[in-house]
Amino acid sequence: MVVYLDIIFLVNVLIDGALLWATARARSLRFRWWRLAAAAALGGAYVVFLFFPPLSFLYTLGVKVALSLLMLLIAFGFGGLQHFARNTAAFYAVNFAVAGAILGLYYIRDSSDDVLAGLVDARVIEPLPAVVLLGLALGFWLLRKVLQTAKRRQEVEQFIAQVEVQIGDVSASCAGLIDTGNQLYDPLTKTPVMVMEAAQWGDHIPEAWLRQIRRAEVDRIIAAIGTDDAFMWQDRLRLVPYRGVNRNTQFMLAIKPDRVIITSGDKRIEAMKVLVGLDGGSLSADQAYQAIIHPALLQP
Repeated sequence: MVVYLDIIFLVNVLIDGALLWATARARSLRFRWWRLAAAAALGGAYVVFLFFPPLSFLYTLGVKVALSLLMLLIAFGFGGLQHFARNTAAFYAVNFAVAGAILGLYYIRDSSDDVLAGLVDARVIEPLPAVVLLGLALGFWLLRKVLQTAKRRQEVEQFIAQVEVQIGDVSASCAGLIDTGNQLYDPLTKTPVMVMEAAQWGDHIPEAWLRQIRRAEVDRIIAAIGTDDAFMWQDRLRLVPYRGVNRNTQFMLAIKPDRVIITSGDKRIEAMKVLVGLDGGSLSADQAYQAIIHPALLQP
């Protein structure tokens, strides 16, 4: 028997590529084609190993799961634990749905001869095994959940704009969510406050400050100014009071930038009167945005 490994490899690359593409569509993910192709090539190469008996240990369940996770990392990156978990769920939902549908159709076709010499066979098709039905139900249930999540993500993306914050010679860019419910102002100057993940500033924000911001101890940062090493933007720092989830008054560390540039589609707005509050965590579980834009900044 002649086995054409090149054909087997190409066919599986196409199949894996189609599954990864369907995953990206279901999750509304942006991806680079070369990364998706590289992940599909890894999956195609793995199938070729089947024809080498010494490598049969690679066909264990653990290795298969690890390979699928590696393919997702190559194709879409990590982007946070929750983001990666959702990508994994979407990938397996697509696989289960496709595999279940193919298995069901194959079983139906194999269980009856619909046409025999031009006559319809009267034999009743045997019922599908419970495992096939369970696989189909699980696959389509997961796919439905993934599509619902993708729909919600698309709805959120309608309110996402690109934000660039400039402070002196330093700038930071990220995606920002336009939140019409954000009514945070500096009570003294009535300056609108947008919120931005402190991690977006990289090494410009001291690591010790990041830890205190996460612990809501920003008052200690202000109190320590002058005793610690001079912070290059210390004259731009502000403390902005706000009400937390428990309705208690808390303080947010904010920086006065030179300007904030908001780009939404073909619309570009430049705001000068604004404060940028620093959040020590992640504003979006799936990293869809890293800032919350105050609606007042969009007014001419």
